[in-house]
Amino acid sequence: MNLNDIESPKFLKDLSLKELNELSTDIRSFLIDNIAKTGGHLASNLGVVELTIGLHRVFDSPKDRIVFDVGHQSYVHKILTGRAKYFSTLRQFEGLSGYQKRSESIHDHWEAGHSSTAIAAISGFEVARKEKKETYKNIAVVGDGSLNSGLSFEALNFLGHSDLAPIIILNDNNQSISKNVGRLNKLLNKMRSSKFYEYAKKSQRKLPKFIYNLKVRLANMIRGFANNITIFDEFGFSYYGPIDGHDLKAIIKFLKIAKNKNKPVVLHFVTTKGKGYLPSENDMDGLWHGVGPFEKENGHLIKKNKENFMTWSNIISDYIMHQAEINDKLKVIVPAMIIGSGLAEFQKMHPDKIIDVGICESFSVCFSAALSEDLDIFLPIYSSFLQRAYDQIVHDLTRQKLKIVIGIDRAGIVGGDGDTHQGIYDIAFLKHIPNIEIVQPANAVEAWQLLDYAFNHAQKSVAIRYSRNSAQIYNQKNYEAITEPTWKEFNQDANVNLIAYGDNFTRMYNYIQKNNLDVNLYNAMFIKPLDTKMLDKIIKNNKSTYVLEDVTKISGLGSSILEYLSEQNKHLEIKILGLPDEFIDHGSQEKLYKKYNLDEESIIKTILN
Repeated sequence: MNLNDIESPKFLKDLSLKELNELSTDIRSFLIDNIAKTGGHLASNLGVVELTIGLHRVFDSPKDRIVFDVGHQSYVHKILTGRAKYFSTLRQFEGLSGYQKRSESIHDHWEAGHSSTAIAAISGFEVARKEKKETYKNIAVVGDGSLNSGLSFEALNFLGHSDLAPIIILNDNNQSISKNVGRLNKLLNKMRSSKFYEYAKKSQRKLPKFIYNLKVRLANMIRGFANNITIFDEFGFSYYGPIDGHDLKAIIKFLKIAKNKNKPVVLHFVTTKGKGYLPSENDMDGLWHGVGPFEKENGHLIKKNKENFMTWSNIISDYIMHQAEINDKLKVIVPAMIIGSGLAEFQKMHPDKIIDVGICESFSVCFSAALSEDLDIFLPIYSSFLQRAYDQIVHDLTRQKLKIVIGIDRAGIVGGDGDTHQGIYDIAFLKHIPNIEIVQPANAVEAWQLLDYAFNHAQKSVAIRYSRNSAQIYNQKNYEAITEPTWKEFNQDANVNLIAYGDNFTRMYNYIQKNNLDVNLYNAMFIKPLDTKMLDKIIKNNKSTYVLEDVTKISGLGSSILEYLSEQNKHLEIKILGLPDEFIDHGSQEKLYKKYNLDEESIIKTILN
């Protein structure tokens, strides 16, 4: 069938099992063809094709609410709900979102770009359903990696003692982005591999009919004999599984069982992440979790870094590799993002110096704070994930005057992942907290300088911001030490000042130099604390000053400068250039900068006019 002709999932009700399997093949081909052109989350969606078809075959969306945890595995859901025709715009500016989006379809009831929210969300939906005395179903599709999070456990705990009847689909592929860690993963491994349990399931058919009809009680008894009472049984759920997540007949059978029960149900489906595309299916490192455009014939990525350029994550990890060689006390703590944080090589070279704690950002901060009494800690977390650990930064880390180095990866505009991932709030929620400093390098040498400052000179915790872009590399090891908060000045005796930091400084410096513009440029490497000596000099010269933010206008560097002027009772004509007070949707950096007049040409036009 032509997938572009699909308007709603109702057509699935009339298809035979053979036709459903043929549809699965068509959808896999469609996903590979389209994501090869646009980039996106490939592996997670290839793994849930049959499962999503089964869900829409058995349930009645949008009356029944299907919530995908994280949401990046909702591409098949989008196809079946009439959005295949828009896939050429996936994750593009003003195009189809890479996640569920409530404004995009009546079939999208919840938005999430971060893991572990789905069970909590359907808990709310269930209470509302009961209040309205309605009978529709609320279904959460949750990956095994997302169960590591405290939020998932809190929701399970709530539902387990309630009289609600949600359905939790455990999509178990033994991966989150890369390999899962922790005791829960070992328990799931045990459940997948229990030979006695598999034999016991098959043996049910040989039992007398009156016993067979007591299937839930019998299943619990058999699991007990197999020493395989699950965590879901303990929470009070009816548990079924493991079930082959690519067998449509079995999928539909167990979904119907869950639909007819009036208590919390967990269906444990075992799937293969990346199924149907060998480069993705064989990937155990998470390289195909989210990809850019690629050649589908061989899996080669189309976009490559420019010569002598390296991603910021890898620049930072190179320093950490160097630090590991000279510092026996170094320990790296990572919440499930070893590959994304550029630390795969570090893990290979120094496996004893790195701990992956899974998708547990709050735990990672509290854990690191406790370790910091005896070790030097580097904790890399994506900017949008760090906000999940705000309380631990305040309560457990900075309040106790403990010191760690936080790498804020993916700071600033991130592009295709959109509003759930834009790293534009970390300065605001960190800078008002005592006992923490915020820095951002504009090039690779500054990255090494600022990390050296953070580990060897700072007396407080230091958060170093860096984007998902690339930067030119030099000989990073040859640098002068920075021992105190310092800005850099590029004064051309012009009549206007521009203060910037990070990638924004670099792009404006290059643009100003290329066009020979009369602008005094300042590199504010230290966002907190300010370089007050340099700032006093700028105030004294009393020229029109613009502050270019990497974040929203509210509560960024410009706000800190205004606060300083107020405290010192001084005056400076100042204007802040930054993102507006709104959530920034998906799209390339270039197009989003243009939309908000933050491209180089618009900035210079504003300044010189």
